[in-house]
Amino acid sequence: MDLQHELNKASSFKNLELLAKQVVEGFIAGMHKSPFHGFSAEFAEHKIYNQGESTRHIDWKLFAKTDKLYTKRYDDETNLRCHIIVDNSSSMHYPEMDSFSIDNLNKIGFSALASAALMHMLKKQRDAVGLSIYSDNYDFYAPEKGSERHHQMLLNQLSNVAVSKSLHKTTETYKHLHLIAEKIHRRSMIFLFTDMFQTSEDDTKLFEALRHLKYNKHEVILFHVIDKDKELKFDFSNKPKRFIDLETGEHINLYADSIKDNYQKAVSNYFEALRLKCAQYKIKYVEADINNHFNDVLTTYMLERQKFA
Repeated sequence: MDLQHELNKASSFKNLELLAKQVVEGFIAGMHKSPFHGFSAEFAEHKIYNQGESTRHIDWKLFAKTDKLYTKRYDDETNLRCHIIVDNSSSMHYPEMDSFSIDNLNKIGFSALASAALMHMLKKQRDAVGLSIYSDNYDFYAPEKGSERHHQMLLNQLSNVAVSKSLHKTTETYKHLHLIAEKIHRRSMIFLFTDMFQTSEDDTKLFEALRHLKYNKHEVILFHVIDKDKELKFDFSNKPKRFIDLETGEHINLYADSIKDNYQKAVSNYFEALRLKCAQYKIKYVEADINNHFNDVLTTYMLERQKFA
């Protein structure tokens, strides 16, 4: 039975590229009701014409349809470098799941699919993307490239991470962020997917590492990946339960209602402190609730891309 569960998990996340495409297409369809109204779905193959540029590549057919000037993109045109960082510690594999779908994800599954959706958009824009994955080790690193082969390799890594088990893998995020920062030399947008659960509580070291990531004028966007119902609201039935720390294996038996109020206050205070600290260091903080869709992630990308110059 366990083998069948693993096969179900693997097969449901095998075609990550197709799932990512579905996420992006749903997002683009919804843009017409959003602040991006008028930003045509053709954005994937075009960029807005800026006064002073050569008119040689203007798409006049698109101008006839939209009354706006766009120029065509070409395969060798790379305007943006992006590096995606995924926390693969054990806490990111909560809640444990037998199978994945777009509407049924744990934190690592959400992070992998969100990363794949960003990669899909970056690929359409002819941009270069790199990937780092860490847990108790620096598990994977690939520099920023734009080739199809590179894209498929990254998708394969994300797919494997989502369906793998991660037992008692603690993490000290700051150590790996320093290592990653040393590898990214050219100015890039950096997306970090993490639940911000640290084995050792040392926020000073963590924010020093985030500041190191911002070195060389990189833009850093922190996607704080949470299961809001469980991890913030502590929405559990009031039956005796065993709560287990996925990273250390430590556990405690209790009734959820007996600590719910104090827990909510402590976690809310921690999240607010994170927001303030990110604002102080000019790091974009985005709450990424796995029970919501991916619009917050993709909208953030669109807005930050427009500002990135």
